[in-house]
Amino acid sequence: MSSVTPEWLALREPADAAARSVELVERLRARLVDRPELVIHDLGAGTGSMGRWLAPLLPGPQRWVLHDRDPALLQRAGETVQVRQGDITRLTRDDLDGAHLVTASALLDMFTADEVERVVAACVGVPTLFTISVTGRQELDPPDPLDAAVMAAFNAHQRRTTGGRTLLGPDAVGATVEAFGRHGVEVLVRPSPWRLGSEHAALTAEWLRGWLGAACEQEPDLIGPAQEYGRRRLAEAAAGRLGVVVHHDDLLAGGD
Repeated sequence: MSSVTPEWLALREPADAAARSVELVERLRARLVDRPELVIHDLGAGTGSMGRWLAPLLPGPQRWVLHDRDPALLQRAGETVQVRQGDITRLTRDDLDGAHLVTASALLDMFTADEVERVVAACVGVPTLFTISVTGRQELDPPDPLDAAVMAAFNAHQRRTTGGRTLLGPDAVGATVEAFGRHGVEVLVRPSPWRLGSEHAALTAEWLRGWLGAACEQEPDLIGPAQEYGRRRLAEAAAGRLGVVVHHDDLLAGGD
């Protein structure tokens, strides 16, 4: 699974928080009241941003268990949570023993189809909230003729085969809904787009570099045209003239 930096996680945290579906959390609350302590397992937790957003929205005392393969990220999560370093793609029901809720953010697209099946099987029976899952749609304003080609190449990169693993990328939402459905679990899906404007210039620029870099890695023929395109788009972002909508979905399984 690909690595992320603490700096990138910190930069995107406010946008993730603003995008997530509060409606799905409200549906969860009724399932989670009247417990002496909520036990919440957060998958791919990174530095703990999901907990910082969600904990104030849930009732009562809580115990968060953060799962991630990167010990450096978990170390930044603080001393008030329990951390478990390991490979989330090998998750089992025993790993989630005692959980009242399972959460994750910006994780599903990095799974393969088989890994989604395993993770879903581990989560069945526990309300599960997966947020900020990419859908493959990005909108830039003002538009540019190269936007569509970059988006297509980026989405192909997200579906690439690497290390023997074929990633789901934008197909992960549908695959996850279908996997829960095979277990008889209903999934609610709500949009959670990033809406980036002039106040998000730093995040927009960093996202743009990553978006364009992945597209060029996937389609080397884009490298030449992308140089001028990237300079122009970064200048627009720095001047506060570039608007970006990055579409995601949030999923709530077994929350009713």
